[in-house]
Amino acid sequence: NKEESTLDDILIRLGEFGRFQIVILVLTCLPVLFNAVSSVTYIFTAGNVAHRCNITECDGPLSAYDEPWVKYAIPMKSRDLDQCKRYAPRAITNWTTTREDEQYCTADLFDDEKTEDCHDNNFIFRDAEVTISNDFGIYCNDEWKLTLTGTINNVGQFVGIPLGGLISDRYGRRNALALGGVLSAIFGIMRSFTTTYVPFLAFEFLDNVANSSLYSICFIIGIELVGPSKRVFACSIITIFYAIGEMLLAVVSMYFPNWRIMLRIFYIPALAMISYYWVLPESVRWLLSQERETEATDILKRVAQRNKRRLSDPTLDKLILANREKLSSQIGGRFPLREAFGKLFFRIANCSLSWVVTVLVYYGLSLNSVLLGGNKYYNFILIALVEIPGFFIPCLTMDRFGRRYSLCGYMLLSGVCCLCTVFVDSENYYLQLSLFLVGKLAITAAFQVLYFFTSEIFPTNLRNSLMSFCSMVGRFGSMVAPQTPLLAKYYENAPAILFAVCALVSGCLSLLFPETSNTILPTTVHEADKIGNKKSSSNPNSSTFNLENEITYM
Repeated sequence: NKEESTLDDILIRLGEFGRFQIVILVLTCLPVLFNAVSSVTYIFTAGNVAHRCNITECDGPLSAYDEPWVKYAIPMKSRDLDQCKRYAPRAITNWTTTREDEQYCTADLFDDEKTEDCHDNNFIFRDAEVTISNDFGIYCNDEWKLTLTGTINNVGQFVGIPLGGLISDRYGRRNALALGGVLSAIFGIMRSFTTTYVPFLAFEFLDNVANSSLYSICFIIGIELVGPSKRVFACSIITIFYAIGEMLLAVVSMYFPNWRIMLRIFYIPALAMISYYWVLPESVRWLLSQERETEATDILKRVAQRNKRRLSDPTLDKLILANREKLSSQIGGRFPLREAFGKLFFRIANCSLSWVVTVLVYYGLSLNSVLLGGNKYYNFILIALVEIPGFFIPCLTMDRFGRRYSLCGYMLLSGVCCLCTVFVDSENYYLQLSLFLVGKLAITAAFQVLYFFTSEIFPTNLRNSLMSFCSMVGRFGSMVAPQTPLLAKYYENAPAILFAVCALVSGCLSLLFPETSNTILPTTVHEADKIGNKKSSSNPNSSTFNLENEITYM
């Protein structure tokens, strides 16, 4: 049989998912877990701690949050006690004390038609939880500072994602991964020692500038390393660790409810990521795109040795010759961004919109889950747990129905679930939670498909840069997401309506993408532009798509 000169064909013969790839997969899963923690720590570090006014006429030194008389002194807000208001006391002077540490209060002592603010931020807390809210004294009219933390977190990601993408494409996936992980760990540890709001916010920003590109870099390594038929499975495994990271965050926060201790538990071990500079091999595709052919062939020989397969020198020579021919015919140098935005403008714009909507709904549902009834830690764990089947379901649909129809279907399902919550009474906790879970599962599956789309429709030498660009634009969605709980103060169903409309519109627009199922990854802008235009005798949705029908080499 005629030997192929494509890297994908070489990987097939070396083992698409052999021992070498398994080791690399394990190494890339750990930064993904750390990235998940860093991305959403603000939910627990800057969470609003449940509290009520200290009713000085009634409360004693040993008073609990939920005293029997509290319903007479404090109005209800939705399912909970109002955190910042109390009923005004009537002009009665005969407040009686039964014991030194216990006072007796009845309904006639309070005017339930008149409320007033809590005096001097004097509160009684429900739990022993410590966040920056009660550590820095951020309550009531200053609650916008808590939601601003989430927005600053995502502003940091907005800055860091393209920066990390450029570093990754210019200096290598391995170097970007090690540098970003170590810097993030340092900034996270420093954040845990801050004593005021502004330094805390500054380190929140810097942490996410450094950390934000880790997920996309690990995902790119997963896509570029394995053979074509194993891409979906390998990257599904990687993304599962994102959900595991979220669940681990909730568990640690539940058993260590002090935000400083929680941060140190996660960030101190992350310093070990400096070792990736020595233990993680560089991406073969990236080395070839940079004409570092000797290093690329050395890694392929290591793959062959570890996977116990044979790799002939003539095969490597053909790969190198094909790579040189492609690079010499490339327009615009090694990083032809201008050419890419010229030929692929609509694709980049539509992809960016999909990222904005998917990120908005994905993080919006997670953030609003802690506001549901019941235990907020359990709610968050369930919302994260449902992401795991959401990562695997695309494995069953993407090759069978294609990327476009899968993405469209999942986004429409998520939008419908969000819309249905508008018609469910807030007292019906289990139905509301079920709709949240199905909506989160669907948007997680859409996120997974979108990552594959973004990594498959752009060329090798710009793949991480353009993927990072789309992800960066998507951060507008995650910047808005932390503010959606504030919308509920004006209209309870406003967040759900926003999520539903965005998901339904973007889902329909996703049908305008080209189909990429089982195609070989494009190397140049020209090849990327031709995706979806080339006619093939094989069904592009088939898992047995013939590599010989492609003219690409990597």
